[in-house]
Amino acid sequence: MSRRPLTPYRPTMRIKPIAMPIALALALCATAGCSSVPDSGSPAVVTTTPISVSPERVSLIRDDIDALARSGIAGVIATLTENGQTMSLTAGVADRATDEPIPLDPPQEVRVGSISKTFVSSIIMQLVAEGRVRLDDPVDTYLPGLLVGDGVDGKVITVRQLLQHRSGLPELTDVPEVDEYRAGLEGRRYTPGQEIAMALRLPAQFAPGATFEYTNTNYIVAAMIVEKVTGRGYSDELSGRILTPEGLSGTYLPAAGELDIRPPHPQGYARIDGVRTDVTRSEPSVPWAAGALVSTGADLNRFYLALLAGRIVADAQLGEMLAPASRMPDSTMNYGMGIGSTQLSCGAEYFGHTGGIAGFVTIAGATREGRAVTLTLTEPPEQSPDVMLILGHALCP
Repeated sequence: MSRRPLTPYRPTMRIKPIAMPIALALALCATAGCSSVPDSGSPAVVTTTPISVSPERVSLIRDDIDALARSGIAGVIATLTENGQTMSLTAGVADRATDEPIPLDPPQEVRVGSISKTFVSSIIMQLVAEGRVRLDDPVDTYLPGLLVGDGVDGKVITVRQLLQHRSGLPELTDVPEVDEYRAGLEGRRYTPGQEIAMALRLPAQFAPGATFEYTNTNYIVAAMIVEKVTGRGYSDELSGRILTPEGLSGTYLPAAGELDIRPPHPQGYARIDGVRTDVTRSEPSVPWAAGALVSTGADLNRFYLALLAGRIVADAQLGEMLAPASRMPDSTMNYGMGIGSTQLSCGAEYFGHTGGIAGFVTIAGATREGRAVTLTLTEPPEQSPDVMLILGHALCP
């Protein structure tokens, strides 16, 4: 997980951490269904789900999200899973225009950005288990002639290198017109092929396999491989292989032109030219499979726990997917294939991903001990919070 600060606004789709010192404390209500209102007036609400999550974890996360809201972030949602039970807390507001608190029944839909990549990688690994994709095949085996450019050769770049961010492909989001919010305002839509053509205006970042560089283009290409191999749209494969079997009813990949998030959802904000702007409506065909997924905290917790339990990807391929291939720069986070991992202060190992997209920053993941967390901020923080501290509070016993 990179420690670089979150930019005020740009089309990100990148794995993005959040980190800040936590210093505020509130008393924890002893019974489920209670709510608290910090001195600032920003509500923090516990769901009515019976609490099997340890009170200590709830108290620490309540403090964390209240501190984030008090730092100026519009809204924060934290969803914790432990002992088979899931509960959520919120701080701040769902809409700055109305100051309405974030409701939790039903769970809130949010854009989850690059967390989408774990889903893409999972489907590729399913296809590997089925013998339909080979990780060390060149991309040209599946998409002949797609990757041709300055230093780019699809006959050399492998599927494995795509998933590990070691392909050297140019970064799609470095192309000026790749901006999901402005594309929505202007009615622009893109196909995956058009986006790859735009990315290939830029030169390769490095020779395939030479190093690690987090690059969204990799996962646009990976999802195109899914479509070519299966003969079906990526969204159909996502639903048929993961969403429906795992009961992730609050998760979907919006179609091109579907600018609004399906309700209920909080508004998402970003600063554009120094002005805080509601950027909730954006064009999903820009990030597509690399970052356009919409989900809930409960669904993401269920997904990561199911993944680690071997219910989504077969054991042999799951081992390859989770194996650390690269250390992320300036970080304790290792990256495998569409998923990162790091050791927490208590010794537990966290597996998950973060995502930044217009209006939303989310971190989600789980441990092999059956604990999971999803934390969503409805605008980028001006100062990075301490992600490792928050993950420790959420996932350590």
